[in-house]
Amino acid sequence: MPPSRSQSIVPPSYPTARTAAARIYDHFARHLSAARQQGAEVAEGPDVAAIELIIETAFWASLRREEGYMPQISLAFVAPQAVEWPLMFGRSLPFAAEPVTRLAPAVERPGIHLGVWRVEGQLSVWGATRRLPPSCFVLEVVAPGLLVVKHSRGGESEKFVNVAVLQGDQVKVIDEASARSLDCPDLLRFLLGLDNQDANTESANPLIHLAISMRGHGRGGSLLVVPAGSELWRESLAQPVLYDVVPPFSILAELLRDQPPGKQGQGWTEAFRRAVDTVAGLTAVDGATVMTDNYEVLAFGAKIVRRPGFSQVSALNVTEPIEGAVAKVVDPGQLGGTRHLSAAQFVNDQRDSIALIASQDGRFTVFAWSPCESMVHAHRIEALLL
Repeated sequence: MPPSRSQSIVPPSYPTARTAAARIYDHFARHLSAARQQGAEVAEGPDVAAIELIIETAFWASLRREEGYMPQISLAFVAPQAVEWPLMFGRSLPFAAEPVTRLAPAVERPGIHLGVWRVEGQLSVWGATRRLPPSCFVLEVVAPGLLVVKHSRGGESEKFVNVAVLQGDQVKVIDEASARSLDCPDLLRFLLGLDNQDANTESANPLIHLAISMRGHGRGGSLLVVPAGSELWRESLAQPVLYDVVPPFSILAELLRDQPPGKQGQGWTEAFRRAVDTVAGLTAVDGATVMTDNYEVLAFGAKIVRRPGFSQVSALNVTEPIEGAVAKVVDPGQLGGTRHLSAAQFVNDQRDSIALIASQDGRFTVFAWSPCESMVHAHRIEALLL
């Protein structure tokens, strides 16, 4: 049976909301069903009509301005009684673009969400919350016309799993099946929500924080992750390296080693985020930053060259974890400029390494050697980082 519509709504003036709603509903229905079969307690998901209205309202709110500022809003479909310490309004507000935009300054900081729920059969804004039940439907306004649908990991965690990205008339629904490859990078598995070990800790996967910070500085950057204890990576860099780091910059490694998962306090979290931003900032310098797989920075501003004895990379496999996306084998020059081409060459020559590449236009690619394909695999993951 098709899902019931919780309320009657007029045909949307943002047509993409209707086409996206059914696809997003199906994604949530599969996810929630699988979680319940495993005995997990999860949030109640919205029906198609609610998803449609939330998308449409958020879209028009994203195009408005409040005292000249672009609204940054996170909407959570959750009942006030389903969260701890809800901030409740004395009277629920109509769920429409204008009141949502007016409330935006109060919830623009990360981790605060406007609570949306049915009140007398109509979607309304009941207040705000920091805590969400597991798998709660969340829609975030990122930029004018750019919306991201997510689900929460639960508790006080600020971490989410992206479900769909909407921009204008384009809809990208995340495909979890893309992580089933035997040589899929752990980073991608975590971003898709398939690796829940230590999911609620900052240290669960530092590469995610580094990727977000690299993308955030907007200058583009290259981060090469090489095996600790090896010097073979130097054979793929022009010598001498412009900025060797001696001794290695190890604050991130020390923070991760000294603070076991699940025991991070506020002071540790702030120090961790500063360390991440420091390392990510090095990638803004022209050239590549080199870091070991135990998070010690060895160099930055390095120029990648072809390793002696290795041929020039001529093809690579490109995928994006989006429903309907098709893997393509392309010439490296089709993927981007010098930064992408040199990263593909580095991974081709240093097959136990990976390369994280941020573009100035917001694209983000992880290069890894694929034993299954016997070639470099470029994973386009910007849809997972928004």
